[in-house]
Amino acid sequence: MTKHVAVVMGGWSSEREVSVVSGAAIAKALRESGYEVSTIDIGRDVRAILDALDPSTDVVFNALHGRYGEDGCFQGILEFIGIPYTHSGVLASALAMDKPSAKNLFATVGITPPEGRLVPRDEVLAGDFMEPPYVIKPPNEGSSVGVYIVLEGDNAAHYDETTWPEHEYLLVERFIPGHEINVAIMGEKALGAIEVRPKGRFYDYEAKYTEGRAEHLMPAPLPEAAYEESLRLGLLAHETLGCRGVSRVEFRYDDTAGEPGRFYILEANTQPGMTPLSLVPEVAAHAGIDFPQLVSWIVEDASCPR
Repeated sequence: MTKHVAVVMGGWSSEREVSVVSGAAIAKALRESGYEVSTIDIGRDVRAILDALDPSTDVVFNALHGRYGEDGCFQGILEFIGIPYTHSGVLASALAMDKPSAKNLFATVGITPPEGRLVPRDEVLAGDFMEPPYVIKPPNEGSSVGVYIVLEGDNAAHYDETTWPEHEYLLVERFIPGHEINVAIMGEKALGAIEVRPKGRFYDYEAKYTEGRAEHLMPAPLPEAAYEESLRLGLLAHETLGCRGVSRVEFRYDDTAGEPGRFYILEANTQPGMTPLSLVPEVAAHAGIDFPQLVSWIVEDASCPR
């Protein structure tokens, strides 16, 4: 029998637009692969979400990004009603989305995060609390939403009282120079590592989702030993959080003092984007897995812990 997949997308997080693009691409590819597909653009009404899930639904493909869809909240609803869903479960999703918690966990297994701490928003707005260069980011957002980099010699802050209205605390980390390296994980295997070279200040929201704003180098042009180490650390991060399915792990590789350099983990993304500019499909394609094959594998990997 043909499997019925409900692709859930949209939501109300700051990453709504990205989710809609991902969801549309996923639905198209699954239909091409022979699945029966329905799409659901969800809102805050839980009853409406439940009503939209057709009784014939076999699997939910969770294409939501950001808070409430990627942080374990939506996964909890699906587990309560017993529908298999894609990507990581409640605990892994919550841990990955909460950057301070994930950093602490990574450090216990020897994956080094940048030096940093949680700082009250009022203290951030009041002025410098760490010698630049440093990075300010919300503790639980994705797609570089709300991320600001303060470099040596900056004359003025790039943020003000209207920035981060929903966040009482912010994560402030030492800026790590070097290379932006992303590792794609599929099941129990690291598929490959890709380097991103943004053409602007850093790999921000615009660079991620606007064509021509960043250069992608696949495979990442690292020394062989460093490349293999990136794969090892990426898989270890995935396993340490308890992730399943497909994930993407983001590192900085600091080789400014020469080789060997050092990897610093920035975050793990349990529901990586599936847009035309997204990194995981590009890494998968280099490994011989086209987009329909990738999303079909994700569907067949779906589960619902009991």
